[in-house]
Amino acid sequence: MNAPADDTRALLQHWRNALPDDRLAHLIKDATRALVRALQVRLADHDVSFGHWTFLRILWEEDGLTQRQLSQQAGVMEPTTYTAVKALEALGYAERRHLPGNRKNVHVFLTATGRELKQKLVPLAEEVNAVSVTGVSAKDIATTRRVLLAMLDNLARDEAELEAQDRRMPSTRDLAHRTR
Repeated sequence: MNAPADDTRALLQHWRNALPDDRLAHLIKDATRALVRALQVRLADHDVSFGHWTFLRILWEEDGLTQRQLSQQAGVMEPTTYTAVKALEALGYAERRHLPGNRKNVHVFLTATGRELKQKLVPLAEEVNAVSVTGVSAKDIATTRRVLLAMLDNLARDEAELEAQDRRMPSTRDLAHRTR
C-alpha cells in the first residue's frame, strides 16, 4: 500500500471515528487535500504540476490577464505568479507580452500548446470529481453544492463587513513582525 492512499484512509478513519463532530472547515480542508492529491497524480502523467494547473485553468477561461489579475484570481501572491508564469513559459505553455500602448502591465497569454492542454487535462479533473462522488446521490450532490455556495456567500459578506471595519488579512510579512 502506498503512503498517500494510507494518508487518505487515515483521514477518513479520523473523521468517522476520532472526531466525527469536528469543525466543518477541517473536513472541507481534508476533502480538498484528497481531491488535490488525486488530481496531482493524474496531472503528473502529463508533466503538469498542480500549481501550473491552477494558472492554466484560469487562462483557459480568460486569456491575456495581467500578472496581477492572474494572482488575484489564483489567490496567490504576485511573486508566486511570476515564478509560475516563468515556468509555464519555459514549458512552452504561456508567454508574457505588453499590449500596444501599455508598457506598464505584463499580460499572460497561452500558446497554442497551452490551449491544447485543456483537451487533455480537463477530463482528468472531471474524472477526479466523478470518483469523489461515487455512490453519492444526485440530490445529495445538489445539496452539497447549495450548502457550499451559501457558505461562500456568508463568508464573503463577513469579509466585506470586516473590511468596512478596516480589518483585513495581514500579509505574511506583517504577521512575522508581530511575533518579534
